[in-house]
Amino acid sequence: MKLGWLAFIALLLGSAWVVAPDPARLAAGLPRLAGWLAGAWPPDFSDAGDIARRAGETLGIATLGTLAAALMAVPLALLATRQVTPGFALYHPLRAVLDALRGVDGFVFALLFVAAVGLGPFAGMLGVALHSAGSVAKLWSETMEEADPRPAEAILAVGGSRWHVALCALVPQTLPQNLGALLYVWEANIRASTVLGLVGAGGLGQELKNAVDLLDFNRVLAILIVIIALTLAADRISGALRRSLS
Repeated sequence: MKLGWLAFIALLLGSAWVVAPDPARLAAGLPRLAGWLAGAWPPDFSDAGDIARRAGETLGIATLGTLAAALMAVPLALLATRQVTPGFALYHPLRAVLDALRGVDGFVFALLFVAAVGLGPFAGMLGVALHSAGSVAKLWSETMEEADPRPAEAILAVGGSRWHVALCALVPQTLPQNLGALLYVWEANIRASTVLGLVGAGGLGQELKNAVDLLDFNRVLAILIVIIALTLAADRISGALRRSLS
């Protein structure tokens, strides 16, 4: 335990050395930031159709990306669950795959897919899907591992296979929790998808980058207002759907 705390303190000191926080630079920059914010009012909602189209792309990227992630996560989650895959030879490599998918941000995956399939929201959707598949599969597998073991034991006792355990005991027992976790991921993906346009993957991030490049802060403020409204709406919808599952 002491070694763990020493390692954590060393990490903090190393982080401070690498980042080199400078309060003087912050104090000098805050008035400049305040001037930009003051000049950004009122927000510029001209060409509202473009902002609406980009908002639709963001919503589509997050929704289809989450759906694709769920489809990929179903077999991954089952195979990464101890009750289905008790042997270490397959279980731990699959867990490592899930950690790898989660470890690479959707922004990075989107950048790679832009190079592979070209600019646009399709690349963003693929990036969101690949990253989220790891997150969803890990959440689902952990929920299934914590499920009541008695139905699984009963199925095995009468000669059922481990896939019978998965389909007849684990999936039905954990379905509400797993759907709730998927809604959380969808909600998070809407927030994450707002910046994918910075790498050419469509969505509101593309419009935001254009406005920042032109130093059009009235337009930036308008886009930020739309992003906040979109994330608040997603939070309310996700919350209502999760409550309906309980």
